[in-house]
Amino acid sequence: MSEITIDIEKQKEAKVYARIKNRLMLVDLAIGGIYVLAWLFLGWSQQLSAWLEQYTNNQWLLVAVFALVFGGIYLIINLPLSYYSGYVLPHRFNLSTETHSAWMMDEVKGLLIGGLLGLLLLEVVYLLLRIAPETWWLWVAGVLLLFTVVLANLAPVLLMPIFNKFVLLGEQHADLEARLLRLAERARTRVRGVYMFDMSRRTTAANAALTGLGNTRRIILADTLVENYTADEIETVLAHELGHQVHKDVLVGIFVSTILTLVGLYLASLGLQWGVRYFGFSSPADVAAMPLFALVMGLYGLVTMPLENTYSRWREWRADQYALESTGNGQAYASALARLTNQNLADANPEPWMEFLLYSHPALGKRIEAARVYATNHPSAPYN
Repeated sequence: MSEITIDIEKQKEAKVYARIKNRLMLVDLAIGGIYVLAWLFLGWSQQLSAWLEQYTNNQWLLVAVFALVFGGIYLIINLPLSYYSGYVLPHRFNLSTETHSAWMMDEVKGLLIGGLLGLLLLEVVYLLLRIAPETWWLWVAGVLLLFTVVLANLAPVLLMPIFNKFVLLGEQHADLEARLLRLAERARTRVRGVYMFDMSRRTTAANAALTGLGNTRRIILADTLVENYTADEIETVLAHELGHQVHKDVLVGIFVSTILTLVGLYLASLGLQWGVRYFGFSSPADVAAMPLFALVMGLYGLVTMPLENTYSRWREWRADQYALESTGNGQAYASALARLTNQNLADANPEPWMEFLLYSHPALGKRIEAARVYATNHPSAPYN
């Protein structure tokens, strides 16, 4: 089989698609920023807080109802943009296979699960604000670290099956399963099986991952990957994911994320103290200060995003190198990446400043070229 190359016509579409997505992202940021500032400077926060306190002094209930109103109104305002970016646009570029009802069901599921988990964390944040007003940010960072580890462990068995159906590869793909398990064994990574999930139910794109921690770690392959890629290509894609495991990128990533979150929470504590003086909040634990907390964390996330992406791209380069060295098959990896570029309608060569700001992975064009260079310098591995 000849090597797959990047489709020039699809790249024209990909650049249009990327440009539209970037513009929608800016619109989304603008809407969110204006919305939060309106709550702060038009006095809506204090008005809602005062109205709620007429009916209850229960702090747990105040946090929950305020968050429901604050988040619910934003959800309604942002719904047209979410619908266009999440449903209309992917269909326009033939990337989505979802029906209206399926998309709406996924949105409801995501909202319920994300809302419940988010509210749980928010209640913990406000509890710590009340009982440890000076050091709450330090304790919250610890809670978030624990939450991240637990969620990473439980997600493959509790959360992900809510959105997709996972089945073991089975006899039909027994050779591929054995091949991937041997690859994991060489990487000294224990997995609880190789699973295929029904990605085609939502999209024409393809993907693969190593999910879970410890006893829930497993290999997952999209059905769109299993059905359209060769065993060599799938092996190299999975080798990239195993590279993260070999380099301990997951654990190191959690540590780095915790440090960044700790700094952000400390800045939020300063912001809340300033808000008490400027906006007249009763204390940092005043629910009326919730939009200010969201604003500080949001701005901090925007500022640190390029740094996080730079670090992430470095990790992805290392994982690519591991994939090449562990399989010795640069041609298959180049072909797999090119196929993914075409299938996922990805911009292979974005502008350097866009890559720096927004891309967590190196540009696919660079990755494909690196794999081809490896194949040229190490021609012993045949491509099947």
